[in-house]
Amino acid sequence: MSSVQKIAHHIRNKRYSAQEVVSHYLEMIERYDVSMNSVTRFLKDRALYAATKVDALIAEGKDPGPLVGVPFGVKDLFDVKGEVTTAGSKLLSQNNPANQDAKVIQRLCAAGAIPVATLNMDEFAYGFVTDNEHHGMTHNPHDFSRFAGGSSGGSAASVGGGILSFSLGSDTNGSIRVPASFCGVWGIRPTYGVLPMQGVYPFAESFDRIGPFCQSIEDLKTVFNVMAEVTTNTSFPSISSLRIGQLAGWFERDVDQDILDAIQEIVRCFSKQGKIDLPHIEQVRAASYLMTASEGGKLHLPNLRTKPMEYDPATRERLMAGALLPVSSYLKAKEIQFWFQQYLDNIFKEYDLLIAPAVGSIAPQIDNPVVFVDGKPVSARVNLGIYTQPFSMSHCPVLSVPIHRDGKLPIGLQLIAKPHQEQLLFAVGSLLEKNGIAKATIIQRNKVL
Repeated sequence: MSSVQKIAHHIRNKRYSAQEVVSHYLEMIERYDVSMNSVTRFLKDRALYAATKVDALIAEGKDPGPLVGVPFGVKDLFDVKGEVTTAGSKLLSQNNPANQDAKVIQRLCAAGAIPVATLNMDEFAYGFVTDNEHHGMTHNPHDFSRFAGGSSGGSAASVGGGILSFSLGSDTNGSIRVPASFCGVWGIRPTYGVLPMQGVYPFAESFDRIGPFCQSIEDLKTVFNVMAEVTTNTSFPSISSLRIGQLAGWFERDVDQDILDAIQEIVRCFSKQGKIDLPHIEQVRAASYLMTASEGGKLHLPNLRTKPMEYDPATRERLMAGALLPVSSYLKAKEIQFWFQQYLDNIFKEYDLLIAPAVGSIAPQIDNPVVFVDGKPVSARVNLGIYTQPFSMSHCPVLSVPIHRDGKLPIGLQLIAKPHQEQLLFAVGSLLEKNGIAKATIIQRNKVL
């Protein structure tokens, strides 16, 4: 695998030119993405032009930035200058091209990174499987018969599939955490307000977050810090002295034993630990589902009234249902959200971190699209987020931790911290990666790097 830092190092030291690296990654995408279907559009002309500028700066003895020449992809709801932001839809495909990049893309490009492709997603980010009526299904890079997860499936699959070293996605109810787990990569849902949403097409604005997918925790930290404009290093006490709470009850039901075992292995790294059975978690999850449906439905209501047939039927039905929800139901759900946030505030007086599964099993098979809730089979498309949705009701940052298993498909966990504690999550993730407990599962490609 070629890390973000390794690519930047080689370009900065003139082992390879940025043009060589970008051309190589474009060729890899063309060759290997046929089976995964993670990419919706190539940004070839822009990418090669940007690479020539990077090479020129290096030739002049200048440093283009910490991500010098690193190719990356973006979920197709980020504005890319000169491209139409479709959010995976037919409805928006006739809109005018964006006149500037999304704010986080501007920051990444200023640090030397080069966008090379837009990536597949569930239409309007409403789903957990990346089954797009217009662009097709994105397949899991480790088993093409299984889901990549969603709605940022193209972003996760491209990194897990080894054709990009990092990508951007969004997370409303688990759209970073679910596909990161199924595709075996690192991801993060940041604290509310830490990353700018300017130039990102919304789903449910009070829930939406954006974040990167990466092949290693150090890459994740590097890319995130550029996106968040973090310039200082934060020191922490010994990780082993931190207090970790293992979420039980709801977060143990319908969860494969391998995932529970992985949680236990991580918990044992900490000297102070405990089990927590969060009360009313079913209601919290239901409130999250209701609020996002309502916000999304209200956003799309004008087009649902005038252009309903331009929506994917599965998306249309759920958005319509959300638009019809009474305000009183939304306000009741909002009360549950406020209670849950207050409850978590009290929990974090006793614990520094919480740990929970991100998914209950390996990725489901495409021809058997079900997961289990209370032992009963239900639709995977709308229920894969049962363990991620509750924490979308908080302002907490959540790290998606990949667990590699030789000969088996990857799984993933959630590490949850207090708001604005992303650097703590990176420090813990680094310890887990160094100890071999957490590791990305990346398809190895024929690379020049």
